[in-house]
Parts: sequence; C-alpha cells; structure tokens
Amino acid sequence: MSYPTLPSNIGKRKTITDGQSFTVLDEVTQIQSTAPNKVIYLQKLQFKDGQIELRLAYYIIGKKPKMAGKWVWGQYATMIPVKDFRAILRKASEKGWI
Repeated sequence: MSYPTLPSNIGKRKTITDGQSFTVLDEVTQIQSTAPNKVIYLQKLQFKDGQIELRLAYYIIGKKPKMAGKWVWGQYATMIPVKDFRAILRKASEKGWI
C-alpha cells in the first residue's frame, strides 16, 4: 500500500500545555516493522532557554473519514519493537545527538 509523504516538523515552533515553547531542531524516523502504517519519530527539541530535549512520538495513518489515508499525530504513549527502537537510537547517534 502507498502512503503519503512523511510529515516534517523541522524548524516548527510548538507550545505545550504548560505554556513552554520549543523549536524542533531535527528529527529521525523509523517505519515500525510490525505496523507499516505507523512511523516512529525521535525529535531534537530546543526550548527558549536553550535547553535541549528529545521527544519520542509517532504518526499513524488515520482511519476516521476526515483524516482517512493521512498521517495523524499519535496522541498516546507508543509501543515499539526493540529492533526499531535500536534503529532509531542508532540514527540519532549517527547525527551526534547521543
């Protein structure tokens, strides 16, 4: 099955519920080996004070009529196979994040 191009968040500014804002500096992705309709993202974030943090997140192909066939931001804690987790950590390491 063919899916749309993966979303890129690099350079986007986001605000979280406590009012803090950050910029997505970079991200690495890994298609989940057990669910090709799910893509794991590891994002490198920078907060206003310069603090750097990493965020593990995911997109999944939507099923509800309005978002069917589109990448939708995952709103729950993700589960990921160990081999996919290792792969995304390796990609982050190659970029010098960890």
